[in-house]
Amino acid sequence: MLDKRTEAATFAPLEFMANTKSAAKRARQTKTRTLQNRRALSSLKNKLKSVRADIGGGKLDGAKAELPRLVSALDKAVKTGRIHRNAANRRKSRLGKAMAAAGKK
Repeated sequence: MLDKRTEAATFAPLEFMANTKSAAKRARQTKTRTLQNRRALSSLKNKLKSVRADIGGGKLDGAKAELPRLVSALDKAVKTGRIHRNAANRRKSRLGKAMAAAGKK
């Protein structure tokens, strides 16, 4: 959908009129699930950013305390189908390597 003032695409979901009861229900379910997924993924990204910032800033104690909670959140996101298993494993691996490298400095 184009915004007339800026000629840029907006990312607001389109509202539509369902033709059947089942389509209306699916639309409601999709809206609810989209909000839940967005909230969960946003939280996950914020945790990732904080752990990366702690590692980069040399606050290894804070990162070590937060890392198990992040790993648990990643595993839960995989279990609920919000992110792919390999993506979660890749993030966990890279964070572990970054922790090890920061610990050697």
